[in-house]
Amino acid sequence: MPPIRRCCWVLLLLSACAGTPRRGATVLYASGADLQSMNPLFTLHPLARQVQRYVLLTTLVRYDSVMQVVPYLARSWTFSTDGRRLTLNIFSGLRWHDGAPTTARDAAWTFERARDPATGYPRQNDLAALQQVVAADDTTLMLTFSTAPGRVPDVLTDLAILPRHLLDTVPAGRLRQSAWQAHPVGNGPFRFVTHEAGRRWVFERNPDFPATLGGPPRLDRLVIAVVDEPMTKLAGLTSGELDVAGIQAAHAKFVERNPALRVADYPLLFTTGIVFNTRVAPFNLLAHRRRVSEALDRAAIVAGVAYGFGTPADGPVPPDVAGYVAAAHTAPAVSSARDGLTFELLTVGSGEAALEQQVQAQLARAGIRATIRQLELATFLDRVYGPAHDFTAAVVGTPGDPGLGYLQPLALLTGLVPPAGPVAQQQFFHDSVPVAFLYHARGLQGLNRRLQGVQFGLRGELATVHDWSIVP
Repeated sequence: MPPIRRCCWVLLLLSACAGTPRRGATVLYASGADLQSMNPLFTLHPLARQVQRYVLLTTLVRYDSVMQVVPYLARSWTFSTDGRRLTLNIFSGLRWHDGAPTTARDAAWTFERARDPATGYPRQNDLAALQQVVAADDTTLMLTFSTAPGRVPDVLTDLAILPRHLLDTVPAGRLRQSAWQAHPVGNGPFRFVTHEAGRRWVFERNPDFPATLGGPPRLDRLVIAVVDEPMTKLAGLTSGELDVAGIQAAHAKFVERNPALRVADYPLLFTTGIVFNTRVAPFNLLAHRRRVSEALDRAAIVAGVAYGFGTPADGPVPPDVAGYVAAAHTAPAVSSARDGLTFELLTVGSGEAALEQQVQAQLARAGIRATIRQLELATFLDRVYGPAHDFTAAVVGTPGDPGLGYLQPLALLTGLVPPAGPVAQQQFFHDSVPVAFLYHARGLQGLNRRLQGVQFGLRGELATVHDWSIVP
């Protein structure tokens, strides 16, 4: 579909979602791609994971605004004397949206499924030390670890709990085909209403969400509208059809000049880089990986693509994040073949691919030929993250977590096995160069000023959606 016609089609969709820009307490939030799934056991899409833990479902614990772990579904917890057993007291007054009670048995089932390799949970490595999961009763969950974790594991803030009574008859390897996929039943502050593939997800206020967990949200509806073209997002914002949309850095000043809109610029744990597939040539050779990495001008990429809304990356962890380890620099590698290095660079999208084109130009100056191939999200995920790992190199944006648990799966994606622990893993990324890290992003969203209570940050864009409200 030509860009102009597609823009008109999407704006008509938004109008249909909203009825009119004066749509009351319904918020339209633009997503650049369809949400992958509502099941946290195999979801990679960052926004979908936020919808799971903040909108449709609940997690055991969560982070507050200063990134401290606070109670949520688990109202309190204690560690055993040796620190290996974590006992959580589960809130007893929360019901699934079909009326069934939420219990510790739901949590135990969810964690057991996450530990099962057949499920394909993306953060399974974060549960490697989890030896046993027991629901002693409906309100007591006990997690036993092989070694004392020292604190509540970060994964407990991320893995949303699923309804055991609706999924326990589905084999782990077939959860993607379950009926729940099409009509997900949650227990969060919003209920699922409908999903139109490639167009929108609609959620409505759960009037029965318990006061102990925050009570019913202030919005009536949250609509996640799939809008993949930057100019269409911008048009939706300025027309009032969209309430929240990611914007390009080049458009920030334009949005700021509109009295009905404002710009949110906020920190993220999100690093963009070129992931090399070390299983295949040419990136089975360290010298070739280093040659590509050393040919890149990160500062120019931040200035030219991110317009300064980011920082050059020397590794997978932003310098201002706790646990960051500065790279110990080594001498540049010398490739035995200075010319003739060619490879295909996979990326998501259908537009101008400004980042990829700048990377392509920088590499060309070093005698390296990169051919850009743009794919739609589902195909990209299958080729890069699927079992075949059918790629040579790919531009990947990696959402992080405060516990730095994302480092190991990122390394494994490349075909290399990293050492244990975030300190050793950061040095591994520098020494082995399985990824040419480009920049650490800052979030940039345009918002309609009618929307209040929004706080974006390291927890994500939807962390405060429960408290969003509309002013007339």
